[in-house]
Amino acid sequence: MIQPKPYHIALGSNKGDKFKNLQTAIDAIHERVGHIMLISKVYKSPAFGFEGDDFFNCCLVLESYLETQNVLDTLLEIETALGRTRTNIHTYEARTIDLDIVFADNEIINTDTLKVPHPEMSKRKFVLLPLNDIASKVKHPELNKEVADLLRECDDQSVLEPINIWLKNPSKAYNFSRYNYIAIEGNIGAGKTSLATKISHDFNAKLILERFADNPFLPKFYEDANRYAFTLEMSFLADRYQQISDDLAQLDLFKDFIVSDYDVFKSLIFSKITLQEDEFKLYRKLFDLMYKDLKKPELYVYLYQNTERLQQNIKKRGRDYEQNIADDYLEKINSGYLDFLKTQKDFNVKIIDVSDRDFVENRKDYLWILSEIC
Repeated sequence: MIQPKPYHIALGSNKGDKFKNLQTAIDAIHERVGHIMLISKVYKSPAFGFEGDDFFNCCLVLESYLETQNVLDTLLEIETALGRTRTNIHTYEARTIDLDIVFADNEIINTDTLKVPHPEMSKRKFVLLPLNDIASKVKHPELNKEVADLLRECDDQSVLEPINIWLKNPSKAYNFSRYNYIAIEGNIGAGKTSLATKISHDFNAKLILERFADNPFLPKFYEDANRYAFTLEMSFLADRYQQISDDLAQLDLFKDFIVSDYDVFKSLIFSKITLQEDEFKLYRKLFDLMYKDLKKPELYVYLYQNTERLQQNIKKRGRDYEQNIADDYLEKINSGYLDFLKTQKDFNVKIIDVSDRDFVENRKDYLWILSEIC
């Protein structure tokens, strides 16, 4: 899965309700650009390059899957939505909001529409001071100096005053602190690995991913299900049991919770579909012995997708051995999950219909799912 890129964004406002303008812009950036990690203090500074009201300035750090030009385009759209009209890009003037990319990871970009790092940032104390709050050790990729050094060397004599008002980080609205262990489940192609990976990255969770790619019997099963079903299900059960046992036993002091893209109970759901009756009875005895000793997730999230969307996702990710999975097989799996979840009184279960959602490509859909979970 593609990793998000870190961005450092400078925000300023000197027109209208300045604090509200900053907060509204931050909320829009959170919704449209990426996961906001840190927000600096707000500083009041004199207008630069023209006579006008004082500015409120701040900086933030975020991570985004968007490319840098797309980030800039989205920031400009947010500016427009908040009432800013750019008459001349080189003219200093009052503005409801000003959004600039200061750093985009270690990229150096110099085009007609995009210059990164921001060419004036090292000369502007109203950028360097809030940036130093949250990124003092970040190094300028061209000047090869850390932000803290650039601030010390800056010739700008402007006097900045910290404002005793704190901007809210909308990413903090999603509270996972109630859980030590969350399992994301779903049918083949439902997106459970993608969601678990995104949550682990955004909210500092230890990630447990099923090791399906290492199972040599999986391609053989899709070619000859009757022959390889029992061998496949036994190998999956053994591997899932070992992985969950080992990973849950290893305490990670630097992570806030654990999120996995499966629960071991899926072994029973799949085996009930794939095995003959006598094989399943034997399998069930072995499963019950192993499962009773495992720690259960405190939250069990089931991603429901209709069969048409599942097939689209399966085709899109392009695993050769999955391309001929029948609709009937997917529908049996889905029924097996739902029957299981309806009977679980001890599980904290959330069933989320994502048939009309694309939480991989559409950030609003991802945030909607986070809201449903939290």
